[in-house]
Amino acid sequence: MKAMIISEYGENAKFESKKVEKPILKNGQVLVKISASSVNTVDTMIKNMGNDLPFSPKSPAVLGMDFAGTIEQVGNDVTEFSIGDEVFGCAGGLGDLQGTLADYITADVKLIAKKPSNLTMKESASLPLVGITAYEGLTRANVQKGQKVLVHGGTGGVGHVAIQFAKYFGADVFTTISSEKQSEIVKSYGAKSINYKSESVEEYVNKHTDGNGFDVVYDSVGGENLLKSFEATALNGQVATTVSLSEIDLSTMHFKGLSLHVVFMLIPMIHNFQREKHGEILKKIAKIAESGALKPLLDEENFSLENVGKAYARLESGNAIGKVVVEN
Repeated sequence: MKAMIISEYGENAKFESKKVEKPILKNGQVLVKISASSVNTVDTMIKNMGNDLPFSPKSPAVLGMDFAGTIEQVGNDVTEFSIGDEVFGCAGGLGDLQGTLADYITADVKLIAKKPSNLTMKESASLPLVGITAYEGLTRANVQKGQKVLVHGGTGGVGHVAIQFAKYFGADVFTTISSEKQSEIVKSYGAKSINYKSESVEEYVNKHTDGNGFDVVYDSVGGENLLKSFEATALNGQVATTVSLSEIDLSTMHFKGLSLHVVFMLIPMIHNFQREKHGEILKKIAKIAESGALKPLLDEENFSLENVGKAYARLESGNAIGKVVVEN
């Protein structure tokens, strides 16, 4: 099969098209012909940092985690999937798991689900990592109907999905943006936009919550923004974050009695720990999409497998709005 191989890690690393052996199917797996795969920030981190990250594959490597495609073979013990099923999942590109930048992948059936019937392969491939991350953060924060929820980074990969899930759960949703174009996008998802460049945390907390703060804050930005998240949260409120690789002062958290939920969705893949939960969440994501309550935001640029290097550069440029997807 064809695969895009990276031989050396680093910011100037190049992807090369090579013929490699098709992966051999094992028990508990299905062989999927990949139609599309999406690029996530963690993928670019692996490309740039390589062995500095404990979960990077050994080079030469096939990167990529998210995919959508069609099952061509099923393992002897697999009963829940059949040949011809269209599926999506996040199942490769870490440790000894072959990535998705190839014609085929053997995927652990615990890490996949049947793709949403109303979404294209390209749309479905954009969802697994960010969808699971958004869903886990909101459910761990116990989002309830009628609550006020603030999502930081409303047009980002995780952010735009978190907005839609929070709306689906019945919350009143607000989100931070930085441009009129982004404002129009988040309004289409039913969220009220807050321009963080022109409004301070104190100003928008007073404006939208009468100074009480938001019941739940989902922070997909991290760093100093996590402190702003604490500032924006109500007493005894909930904060979920995907980016907590930092040393910060937790004093505000303490005096407000906040709960912090750190979401690192790669744990089941890296440690082979409760992988079935990912499959269960993906089934729920498909159901939400099929109800009409979830529409993926795709970047306007199109990429093929052969020019995946440009897709990685697009995400790293910071100019992408929504998910960057590579089509086979």
